[in-house]
Amino acid sequence: MNGNFTLPKFKLPNFVASLGRKLPQWPHALALVAGLNAALKMKLLPESELGTLEDKLFLVRVLDSGGEACFTFRNGLFRPVFRPEREPDLAFAANLSAYLQLLARQEDPDTLFFNRELAITGDTELGLFVKNMLDAVEWPPLSARWPSFRH
Repeated sequence: MNGNFTLPKFKLPNFVASLGRKLPQWPHALALVAGLNAALKMKLLPESELGTLEDKLFLVRVLDSGGEACFTFRNGLFRPVFRPEREPDLAFAANLSAYLQLLARQEDPDTLFFNRELAITGDTELGLFVKNMLDAVEWPPLSARWPSFRH
């Protein structure tokens, strides 16, 4: 395996999104919330700053898969929201490859945003807060799990 693996930019075929939108969306919210709560438990997220997220509604859309996840932060935990009754305070929309590049720290949110590969809507101040909070996180290197990933 090559030690300098780079995630390519890609877009899933259009039929994937049309099928994905017809499927139940709750598994996406459960998976995302489980990951965020695991990051909390691992002390990767700055607990002192999480109060700013209290009762805020977030939406993450994966455009080319047709999937979306809605969640909130309440009483110290991220929680799925299956039937939101209001517009999200902050929403992100991007193709799967953009999210994977963010997770691998191959791209930063600013670059994706300015290249129009990541759309952020809603409360601008909250968006900047979340971006800065995530930028400050010391994620364990993916290379510890998958030797082919390097940043």
